[in-house]
Amino acid sequence: MTGPGFPSRPSLFSRTLRECRQLYVQAGELIASKHSTLVTSPRSYPQLMDDLHRGLVLKLYLTICEADQSWSSQERLLAEVLCHHLWGTWIEGDQLRDTMKRASTETATLEWAALVRPFRTLAPLADKAPVLETLVTRLANLVARCDGDLCDAERKALGEIEGRIRGIFPLGGGLSAEDRAADDWAEQPADQAAEASIYRNLPPRRTGDRRQSETIERPAGPQPVEQSTDEQPTVEEALEELDRLIGLTSIKHEVRSLANFLKLQQRRSEAGLPETEISLHMVFTGNPGTGKTTVARIVGKIFGALGVLEKGHLVETDRSGLVAEYAGQTGPKTNAKIDEALGGLLFIDEAYSLVARGSEDPYGREAAQTLLKRAEDDRGQMVIILAGYPDEMQDLLLSNPGLSSRFSRKMDFADYSPLELAQIFGLMCGKNHYELTPAARLKVMLGLQHLYSTRNRHFGNGRESRNLFEHAVRRMANRLADEASISQEQLVTLRDADIEFVSLPAAVFEDLDESRLQVSMACGSCELTKAIPLSFLGKKVKCPQCGESFVAEWGELSSVDQAAT
Repeated sequence: MTGPGFPSRPSLFSRTLRECRQLYVQAGELIASKHSTLVTSPRSYPQLMDDLHRGLVLKLYLTICEADQSWSSQERLLAEVLCHHLWGTWIEGDQLRDTMKRASTETATLEWAALVRPFRTLAPLADKAPVLETLVTRLANLVARCDGDLCDAERKALGEIEGRIRGIFPLGGGLSAEDRAADDWAEQPADQAAEASIYRNLPPRRTGDRRQSETIERPAGPQPVEQSTDEQPTVEEALEELDRLIGLTSIKHEVRSLANFLKLQQRRSEAGLPETEISLHMVFTGNPGTGKTTVARIVGKIFGALGVLEKGHLVETDRSGLVAEYAGQTGPKTNAKIDEALGGLLFIDEAYSLVARGSEDPYGREAAQTLLKRAEDDRGQMVIILAGYPDEMQDLLLSNPGLSSRFSRKMDFADYSPLELAQIFGLMCGKNHYELTPAARLKVMLGLQHLYSTRNRHFGNGRESRNLFEHAVRRMANRLADEASISQEQLVTLRDADIEFVSLPAAVFEDLDESRLQVSMACGSCELTKAIPLSFLGKKVKCPQCGESFVAEWGELSSVDQAAT
């Protein structure tokens, strides 16, 4: 589809629509195949997510287009692209107008929160929320700016959409694992409005004047997901996923050693030799945001692939998911949560809160005793991971000999270094198709270095990088809000003005003499570390030792004077 007045980058609109559908459908397939207990109809869940995506993109388009009560030729062309994306056919003229009117009536009943709720309430989808927010912002801007004129009404509509999405996904916010599971959107009848027939049925075809594109077959929707062990990743695939994580060197070594031990036991068993029984229950200690839940999920995949556990799924909970409010209810509640984890892993965050120190807590102690008994009785059917701050977890283990004997395997998650935090930020940018100016890279590294040097036990680690990224995307949206026309480069480029460290004083970045700073880069091939000027940030450089070329993305900042000494 090309023509006069059509946006210079129409492929970006079409590609963003495809990315939105892919995000929703893959999220639905993940829930259906790996976390089926979280929803009532796992087989149809991918289709339901596809319907939500249809409702979302239609509501986005119509909210912007109806803001100024006019429909420009450029907006009509985008509507053709949108209809082809949704129904696999090109329509125009009166048929296009009628279809959009029908869609407008349907989307008027939909709430933004209902269209994105799975990414807020289902724990396995929580890390995809920033991707969704980025796609929403990009789609809304592409529609609003396609004709080059951003009127006050469109600017207001953009702000309202971004404000609603921000309210649904607050920075650094989130529900507990238990709250997410309890707020299962699929069981809310009001949300089923997203399944309205307008989203699935093809618009009526015109008679006569058939364009060749009208013969395009409608893309097949997501197929029902079969819950099969065939989709279980192999041990090697799970370990590769572990290796792709940033940092966590000692943790990777421990997990790989455990996997090697279990593989050896399998071979001994196949050879008719006795196996060495060990407890697989674990304790994960570390500050928030150090990757404990992510590693637990990978460990589950490894155990599932090895056949140590039947499924290897991960059930997350905390004190609220185990301890009841009234006498006689804690035992059944704890047992029910453990039953949910059979065949997989039970991950208990802030496990030390089960037994309040220095106070009588009969309910918490009942939960702990039930947990101990089931940890022993069902040790061949599940693995329990207790997680929390290092000091508190140590006190918990010392307070109960039964816990320390059954949970003897301990993994300590260290805080991420400033370089690793910057790499996490860069990874989020790459996943969401954002690029950074050299000045923005410098500001990210400098700010994260200050955050790290002044951190306390409540330091957010990876969450700091995630919050910084989400905040930068929102500041970028505000910066571009008053621009009448924006290019594709502007849509994907984060500048230094978009990077803001709310908790740091402005003096950290003021009077910065960039000529006195340099950044140390390590070659990924020969591991040579060399200091380079800041002007090389984001550019391709060549290692003087092995000749390997790579992009100078992130490094460790130092002063020229410091390096000289």
